[in-house]
Amino acid sequence: MTTARPQEAAEPKVAYLGPRGTFSEEIALGFYREVEGSFTPYATIDAVIRAVASGEAAEGIVPVENSLDGSVNITLDTLAHEVDLRIFKEMVLPIRHNLLTRADTKHINVILSHPQALAQCRSYLRENYPGAELVAVESTAAAAYQVASGAKNHAAIGSLRAAGLYSLAVIAADIQDNPHNSTRFIVLVRDGKIASEAARKTSLICQINGEKPGSLHDILGEFARRQVNLTKIESRPARTGLGQYIFFLDAEGSLEDGNVRASVEAVREKSLWFKSLGSYPVCMVKSQDE
Repeated sequence: MTTARPQEAAEPKVAYLGPRGTFSEEIALGFYREVEGSFTPYATIDAVIRAVASGEAAEGIVPVENSLDGSVNITLDTLAHEVDLRIFKEMVLPIRHNLLTRADTKHINVILSHPQALAQCRSYLRENYPGAELVAVESTAAAAYQVASGAKNHAAIGSLRAAGLYSLAVIAADIQDNPHNSTRFIVLVRDGKIASEAARKTSLICQINGEKPGSLHDILGEFARRQVNLTKIESRPARTGLGQYIFFLDAEGSLEDGNVRASVEAVREKSLWFKSLGSYPVCMVKSQDE
């Protein structure tokens, strides 16, 4: 007889990047609606991932890529080098940024937000607040909290939910540089938990022999010859020496598909180092701001 973990069976703990009012919390509220569980905010993305790896949390929600600003490197690097986790599900959230201040603010000299949010609003900030100091903090909600706590002449970039939670005024709405701004979030788990939906994507990490001409071509060719579409190819430092890299690959399809499994196994055999993040479903989550 298998003994289930009683706490997780009754009320699984879901870790997310806090404090309240982040887009990670918005994902949790939208996706886990009507699902029993407890949501626990953590101060950093790294802390969320490590909470899952240690067993402190059953699942963890972290951002992995933005359509305007690219990958979230701390997520990629921690998954590659620090923990042994897999992706349970991917969720895509439309991102709408807003400029938030205290109601009594007359001038804005400092603007706070998460580094990715600042980057996603770069053109708006340059045109409207060229003299403002841009300060990066742990999350958009942390920025809203600091402004609400009384920082003089400060503004935050965050969500409408954060504005409501921290009683801030919305000075400008939808200030992201592109109306198609969206972020990929992934749910991380430790064990063999299986999502109810059919898997649509497979992710893996590998290191190849960069001194051998055509080695990357050989890896990519394993997918091409089996008609497997790669939706992402990205390199990151391997941490084994200057000029040495690992590659993150996302492929359409599941390891249950013969051509995908054969491609992944062929890449495993040709790699100096290999890690599978598993196969998982992908879904869209409607923004709470809509």
